[in-house]
Amino acid sequence: MTSKRMTATALLGLATLIPLTALQGCAPLVMGGAMVGSVMVVSDRRTTGAQVEDESIELKAGSAIDALATQAHVNVTSYNRLVLLTGEAPSQADKARIEGAVVGIANVRTVVNEMVVAGNATLTSRSNDTFLTSQVKASLLDAKDLSATAIKVVTERAVVYLLGRVTEREAARATTLASTVPGVHKVVRVFEVISEEELARLLPKPPEKK
Repeated sequence: MTSKRMTATALLGLATLIPLTALQGCAPLVMGGAMVGSVMVVSDRRTTGAQVEDESIELKAGSAIDALATQAHVNVTSYNRLVLLTGEAPSQADKARIEGAVVGIANVRTVVNEMVVAGNATLTSRSNDTFLTSQVKASLLDAKDLSATAIKVVTERAVVYLLGRVTEREAARATTLASTVPGVHKVVRVFEVISEEELARLLPKPPEKK
């Protein structure tokens, strides 16, 4: 049986793409909170079903973690059933226990555990992470050659994690933009890379001319 566990590769700037597993012809790659609303359903590159599953996974994972590690600070981000764990755990055993609980949740296909064994981040550090996330998102939004809604940004201890279904071109461009935001220590890419042809199929079709 294939393990769902996978360790992300931290990258600064551009980096070699490292395959995780194959999923329906797409290659999820590790290179380096789910909102399901009417706007996201329309513009998101996941299916509507996957978006709903991601929201459910995050809720179930939150409940499981709360019951396991009362002293840990854990953020769970699910994108297309690939789960990213970030934050701090009191011990290596707690980190492994948290990962094991998430791996066992229905519909989770891969877990990328980026938690560190350390004391919980300070309020100042978390506020800075929120600020950096907003700056990275603004940078992606300003880029004319990217769809900002296709990329999810998570920041932990000034490390930026990028998730989404993107082409290699988009992955490289997003990484470059994120890595140049002042205050970002490094960028970890947790992308599912798709082909340009698949992207063309996902994009809305222009209305037919009458």
